[in-house]
Amino acid sequence: MGTVAFILQILLGLAFLFFGFNKFGSKMNEEFTRYGYPKWFKIATGIVEVVGGVFLLAGYWNDQLTAWGSLLATLTMLGAVVTHLKVKDAGSKFTVPVVLLLVSVFLLYVNSGNF
Repeated sequence: MGTVAFILQILLGLAFLFFGFNKFGSKMNEEFTRYGYPKWFKIATGIVEVVGGVFLLAGYWNDQLTAWGSLLATLTMLGAVVTHLKVKDAGSKFTVPVVLLLVSVFLLYVNSGNF
């Protein structure tokens, strides 16, 4: 894997840890209610994001973890983008999810042979 892909992997892993841990507090309660999701879904999303972030960071030592982390990130960000479109959020609300989706799809492509 190249240097650019590795840097993107680390940045995506850190972003997923940050956003994942934010789901465990009350900060996102109002947003998930607005999305029409049950309360437990916020915690489940946080767990998936933290696991994905850990996999991406641990991928430094194990390429298979990078592949699985990229898959989790891609599916999570696809869900986030669809959710923002469903509730008709302004573009500024889902710019970050779109960027994270593009990065995770790139990493998934680069690591697709590592499953």
